[in-house]
Amino acid sequence: MTIPTVDLHAQFREVEAEVRAAIERVLASQRFVLGAEGEALEHEIAAYCGSAHAIGVSSGTDAILASLMALGIGPGDEVVTTPYTFVATISSIARLGARAVFVDIDPDTYALDAARLDAAIDPRTRAILPVHLFGQMADMTAIHEVATARSIPVIEDAAQSIGARRDDRPVGRGSSFATLSFFPSKNLGAMGDGGMVLSDDDDLASRVRLLRNHGQQPKHLSQIVGGNLRLDEIQAAVLRAKLPRLDRWIAARQGVAAHYRTAFAGRQIDPALLALPREATNVRHVYNQLVVRTPRRDALVDHLTRHGIGCAVYYPLPMHLQPCFASWGYSRGQFPEAERAARETIALPLHPELTAASIERIVDEIAAFLTSDAPRGLP
Repeated sequence: MTIPTVDLHAQFREVEAEVRAAIERVLASQRFVLGAEGEALEHEIAAYCGSAHAIGVSSGTDAILASLMALGIGPGDEVVTTPYTFVATISSIARLGARAVFVDIDPDTYALDAARLDAAIDPRTRAILPVHLFGQMADMTAIHEVATARSIPVIEDAAQSIGARRDDRPVGRGSSFATLSFFPSKNLGAMGDGGMVLSDDDDLASRVRLLRNHGQQPKHLSQIVGGNLRLDEIQAAVLRAKLPRLDRWIAARQGVAAHYRTAFAGRQIDPALLALPREATNVRHVYNQLVVRTPRRDALVDHLTRHGIGCAVYYPLPMHLQPCFASWGYSRGQFPEAERAARETIALPLHPELTAASIERIVDEIAAFLTSDAPRGLP
């Protein structure tokens, strides 16, 4: 029996009737871009996230890009961010001719280490871009203290963390922007690409609305240079059908994560061989992924794959070592925690439909592998 990392088939069986009805509404309307479904979704996401504005865009990547553009970031500017993220975070900076200035990560949360933030800021810094990885928020209280003291705007990359909270702060609270992704594997996933920009600033939100539609206001009169960054109506309708279930799905994910913790505790695996994720205090972790770390990561990936258990590596190469950013002049060893995470982390199957029996089987396979007599050095 194969255990998938993500099971979209099971999710679709639950929501199929509502999703098909939502798509039929769009087909009946024959309005496919910037219509009633997208507008309704924006209001519903804004209410769910506690934001004044939510602006639908074509992807999580374009949500970051539009936010950077709205702040006027361009050639010669710097954006302080993390090297341990998906490439879209950093490529959006590079596409505007700006440079990413990296800060190493907190090894417990995998997010930008706020204690290192102030030292990375210089007169060219135009924004701070933390990433809420795997469903847990970065320390936004500490990040905002630095940003406020320096009068620097903050963009939160919350692609994996819709619904997350920390220190009673929801995603986006107090920042210029927060960006969401609705890629199909996300906790709230579309049937294709989609994204959203959250903001409490009326002027910045208006600017993103202009940018996503070629800067036009009114039609055929472009006030600024924008792009085609619009969320289509079918994706909006699908997301509206799924949104009422999101909190229930998050609770199920939290339950799966708790079962993993109990199961691993019962196997008494040496912590040097396997470390489970640590939740910061006063958080709502929404578990887009359950990421553990082991010095035998690559060998464990091979073992689980051979035994029909899905897994994934987020992320195998940190951003400062990516070939496309080589011109920025970073080198191996500059951000040791990010590099160690890239060597050691593995995401285990986690979705609301994952059964207790499957969790026990996964944990049994991991425990058997890590406690075997096989060599325990790095592969």
